[in-house]
Amino acid sequence: MKVIELHESVTASNDADAQAMRIRMKEQGSLLINLMSSPGSGKTTLLGASIKALKDEMKIGVMEADIDSSVDAERMEAAGAESIQVHTDGMCHMDAGMSAQGLASMKRDNDLIFLENVGNLICPAEFDTGAGKNVMILSVPEGDDKPLKYPLMFQKSDVLVISKIDAMPYFNFSLEDCRKRAKMLNPGIEIYPLSAKTGDGMDAWIAWLKEEVRKWKEDK
Repeated sequence: MKVIELHESVTASNDADAQAMRIRMKEQGSLLINLMSSPGSGKTTLLGASIKALKDEMKIGVMEADIDSSVDAERMEAAGAESIQVHTDGMCHMDAGMSAQGLASMKRDNDLIFLENVGNLICPAEFDTGAGKNVMILSVPEGDDKPLKYPLMFQKSDVLVISKIDAMPYFNFSLEDCRKRAKMLNPGIEIYPLSAKTGDGMDAWIAWLKEEVRKWKEDK
């Protein structure tokens, strides 16, 4: 398991770099998914469950972006993915240049690559990482009002995963209100309520991942 120290991209043309990277990833047949959320939302648990469900059907890679530590990358490697840990030099986000540096260190062409972005609901939404799809995770304990507080994150995401639905009996969380608020900001956003712990809702999420990988490879 490799650890890479990254620095913010020095280029001012991040959007152009991101688009160029998407073209390269499309030609390679590797779908990069940018996962964004607050710390403690269940990103790493969801990733582990997703890898276990898919690893017999496709090659999977994970880039774990953190300010420090390598504990999450070690967990992903143990789950069966090619895993690299990237340290962001104190930056609260990944950009296209940083993603490209991380991808260049991978030893194989993976069918599906997850970028677990730095945990917060502000900075990661502001920078295009070059991913083919953006997915945000909102956990039930965080509350259903987050679309009101962090609108850009919901506007930039293709998919909203509502995690830890097994905790709903213990929190004042309305799935209906959360859906309405997210859809008001982004009518096209797809929403998957699930629990990686119990498995509820995981089938729909795994089916979405399989279909997106298939489309990414076919629509060249």
